[in-house]
Amino acid sequence: MSGSKARMAAISAIINQKIDVNPLNFSDVSADEIFGQNVFNTAVMKEKLPKSIFKSLMKTIDEKSSLNPEVADIVAVAMKDWAIARGATHYTHVFYPLTGLTAEKHDSFLAPDGAGGAISEFSGKTLIQGEPDASSFPNGGLRETFEARGYTLWDVTSPAYIMENANGTTLCIPTMFISWTGEALDKKTPVLRSMQALNAQAQRILKLFGVESDAFLSASAGPEQEYFLIDRNFYYARPDLLNADRSLFGAKPPKGQEFEDQYFGAIPSRVLSFMMEVERELFKLGIPVKTRHNEVAPAQYEIAPIYESANIASDHQQLVMVTLKAVAKKYGMECLMHEKPFAGINGSGKHLNWSFGNGVVGNLLDPGDTPHENLRFLLFCMAVVRAVHLHSGLLRASVASASNDHRLGANEAPPAILSVYLGEQLNDVFEQLKGGGAKSSKKASVIKLGVDTLPPIPKDAGDRNRTSPFAFTGNRFEFRAVGSSQSISGGLVVLNTIVAESIDFIATRLEKMVGKAPAKLNDAVIKVLSELAKEHEAIVFNGDGYSEAWHEEAAKRGLPNLKTSVDSIPELTKKQTVATFKKYNVLSAAELESRQNIYLEQYCKSINVEAKLMTKIGRTMIFPAAIRYQSELAKTCADLKAVGYKFDTNTLDKVTALVKELQDSLVALDKVMDGKKGASHLAEARYYLEKVMPAMNAVREVADELEGLVADDLWPLPTYQEMLFIK
Repeated sequence: MSGSKARMAAISAIINQKIDVNPLNFSDVSADEIFGQNVFNTAVMKEKLPKSIFKSLMKTIDEKSSLNPEVADIVAVAMKDWAIARGATHYTHVFYPLTGLTAEKHDSFLAPDGAGGAISEFSGKTLIQGEPDASSFPNGGLRETFEARGYTLWDVTSPAYIMENANGTTLCIPTMFISWTGEALDKKTPVLRSMQALNAQAQRILKLFGVESDAFLSASAGPEQEYFLIDRNFYYARPDLLNADRSLFGAKPPKGQEFEDQYFGAIPSRVLSFMMEVERELFKLGIPVKTRHNEVAPAQYEIAPIYESANIASDHQQLVMVTLKAVAKKYGMECLMHEKPFAGINGSGKHLNWSFGNGVVGNLLDPGDTPHENLRFLLFCMAVVRAVHLHSGLLRASVASASNDHRLGANEAPPAILSVYLGEQLNDVFEQLKGGGAKSSKKASVIKLGVDTLPPIPKDAGDRNRTSPFAFTGNRFEFRAVGSSQSISGGLVVLNTIVAESIDFIATRLEKMVGKAPAKLNDAVIKVLSELAKEHEAIVFNGDGYSEAWHEEAAKRGLPNLKTSVDSIPELTKKQTVATFKKYNVLSAAELESRQNIYLEQYCKSINVEAKLMTKIGRTMIFPAAIRYQSELAKTCADLKAVGYKFDTNTLDKVTALVKELQDSLVALDKVMDGKKGASHLAEARYYLEKVMPAMNAVREVADELEGLVADDLWPLPTYQEMLFIK
């Protein structure tokens, strides 16, 4: 089928399709009844395990103490029996390699019994450790390709769960993934290490305030996931979406998002049905999703959970992405998580809401009603401000990717310049601290609407700032630069580690100042806060992060503006980064270097795939359509001229010129693709950034102009107005 016919067939299929799905009925079984039903959670363990084993396991989970191998044997049997009772025949150690995706290898519970039959087996040793082939996962030079051995190690703090399939179920066990030589080859291991570092340092501050407890101080996270939905008929008719997850061609549609009619608008029926089924599946897995709504761009949506321990939130975020994609297919749609699948309209992020605390001390980033008096909160908050100021380049590197570069700095995303927004109330306290001490806090007020039936509406003490990449939002910080397709683990690891370092610095200073005289604590805290407020005021910015004036001001303040991944990824191996990560045993110098190599290589591979796709689509789909239209125009001109009719050849001349420009730009792209790209990963990445991408942009510019001229019945690719507005 030709390109244009495929496009028309896709539209016809969408108009006539019937989505056959089983209706959901929460009147028979309520959402709270199914919540966590597929999770080997605390309630299930309490029921299935002997009392002493349960207590020992919970001590390991709550206090992060060592796991007793004998406990693992009993847990393994109970976990296996529970899973088999729920239809499982196989188990898998789920892990998160440095691809950023989810990986799994399935093994059967069955083993030969020696008598022609089989028995179900699953030991503590099998539960604790597995051995997938590590040779085909990115390692960034940590090992030779032929050295294949790697291990998955059970993460006891993240509960096992059942994944359902039409033909059965599988027991899934969250695990770490390390090499035979012990290096982290995954996203989970450094998250767990960084959480330990944060806990150890935060406990020191609490001890100064007279709070000592074995309860683990956990980082918490609540990531908001944005995504696009388009009909799968369009998806299959677009080789760029199919292979690169973004449209490499596409003229701006007559209507985009300028009417501001999509955001929080009525959710289309098919999309709402999809969302409801996604939520049902996530509820079964114990994932506390709470919010669903239309996002700003047409065909863009969001799902957001409430807070959980950062490690579990990271695992759950991976499950959210898997579930979104799987359920979308049932409804005849494709879920796109690329940060910028469509040029000219808003892209998608994954705002990472972050805080830390536990059930004993609460949220340590909760300011209370009088933050100027809450010295403990101010210390932890100032530690975060200091951390972002000293390591802003590293935070930018944690969200680096070829896809996220298309989004960062655009008008719907935070700029690549890292700054901290504190809000009016906290900023006022911050300014007072610079003067030597805080005496007051701005109070919340009420809004009077003049409507008799409404009570006074509470008004927060400060507004929000959507242009800030790192904003305080009431009782947490929101890191808004994480990309929609990315694992949140990168941002978590950096945040946990740099804040741990900052708290360490503050605790050490206070311990020396206070010594054996705790009565001096308040004065010492005020002194330290005042010094830090002055030293790190450059990172605090409450204005418009999109404005050109801010870019100029940020440069004066000495804040780095790392616009691209190629600029920011080398931050991973800077001396300061290596020293910090080594000190807290989060990542070694070799592990950091491996990640830098991997991320640069992934950057190059992403653009390489896109460039090859662009060449193929340009030559085999767009060029044929353009010359057919050119031929039709030329024939029409000739026929009319033959009968003495004077015909305006402006369109023909324009198409002819653009056809030549398309050919020339494709040849130019071929040339830079064949060029010498550099000996190192960084040199190669810079070549793709500075040579290949401009050549790709030149091809697209010509092709998109042709889309506005070539006859609609000849154009081969589904257009933006079709993909974004045909539901």
